[in-house]
Amino acid sequence: MSPRDLHARLVALASEPHLSDLMALLNPAGEETRIVGGAIRNTILGEKTNDIDLSTTLLPDAVLRLAQAAGWHGVPTGIEHGTVTLIRDIHAFEVTTLREDIETDGRHAKVRFGRDFRADAARRDFTINALSLDRDHKLHDYFEGVHDLRLHKVRFIGRADQRLREDYLRGLRFLRFSAEYGRGRLDSLGLAAVLNHRGGFVELSRERIRAEMMKLVDARHAAEVIKKAEEFGLITQLLGVPADPAAFAARIALEGRFGEMRVPRLARFAALGVHDDRNIAYLRESMRLTNAEERWLHRIIDVQYRFRRDGLASLLLLGPEEAEIGVEALRREASARGSVSLLLDIDRVANPPVFHLSGKDALALGVVAGPAVGQALEATRTTWAREGFPPGYADQHAILAGVIRRMRER
Repeated sequence: MSPRDLHARLVALASEPHLSDLMALLNPAGEETRIVGGAIRNTILGEKTNDIDLSTTLLPDAVLRLAQAAGWHGVPTGIEHGTVTLIRDIHAFEVTTLREDIETDGRHAKVRFGRDFRADAARRDFTINALSLDRDHKLHDYFEGVHDLRLHKVRFIGRADQRLREDYLRGLRFLRFSAEYGRGRLDSLGLAAVLNHRGGFVELSRERIRAEMMKLVDARHAAEVIKKAEEFGLITQLLGVPADPAAFAARIALEGRFGEMRVPRLARFAALGVHDDRNIAYLRESMRLTNAEERWLHRIIDVQYRFRRDGLASLLLLGPEEAEIGVEALRREASARGSVSLLLDIDRVANPPVFHLSGKDALALGVVAGPAVGQALEATRTTWAREGFPPGYADQHAILAGVIRRMRER
């Protein structure tokens, strides 16, 4: 990208009306506010920017006072750390006062407010995250972040050991950013530092680890990074159960053949670490699975087992309410077998035949209320599947009538 093209992209970012108004407001005489971080990184790469963050020399109270006087709604979302969120219409921007570290312990940092943009940038993790854009559209790149973006290199600012001692979570972020922006390559110095400080992971909350792992499995080059990291046992260490990079890579390789249905992030995660019900029990604690996530994973395992035993009919019998479960079980089995041909049935599983009958139909045919109703319907569903899932109500009702007649003849 030429310097002119780069400048044009950055000007376009800063010219969004709400952002432009806010930048004008938060740059009074003697103070400075800049656009920082991921918004600039993604704009340079030509990628979508969802969140736009600002850094400022203004103290939080001054930010709120100026913004509210101009019609912005201010929320002190992290005011103890210097962060407020400013909202107008549907637009929201986080504004953080410049900071300097006083003390760090790998989990928390004591900070004081500062006025030096370079010093604030030096506190950040990677060179590609330390870029800032001022009101005059000048790009400030103190650590060759643009150069690293062009090389698809994720590199710690300064000494990687120091960055990790400040916050051990940066080790996980190093993996995720390498998978998202580094094309799956791990900077050798960065990796060596992460391995050297891997013992610090035990200091992190499981919630923070979970958040990073879920983002990692969703990254563009997750398979390459996970394979390399697991050569040193990093992923297994983080999950608390044996990781399976090969199964994860097989899953990713087949995803292009899954059709247009959304692939849940939890499904990718499951390909890496969920192999049976016992794994799920461990992951509930280590990855702080919700009750709904735990139930979903157990159901996937159960339906996949039924598919291996009973074939496609077992998935079609799930019905529309559990179509996603059936699709995911089919995907898992396709990945496990390395069989693209199984995916040819995804549309049928995603749109299974509808079973129109209910207990009322059985009662109307004379079945006594109680267990016999459920037995009649289950036998009807089995026969319905064996006869090729005829879709019409009349055909299904005829099957039910035949089932009930045979039940009475016993």
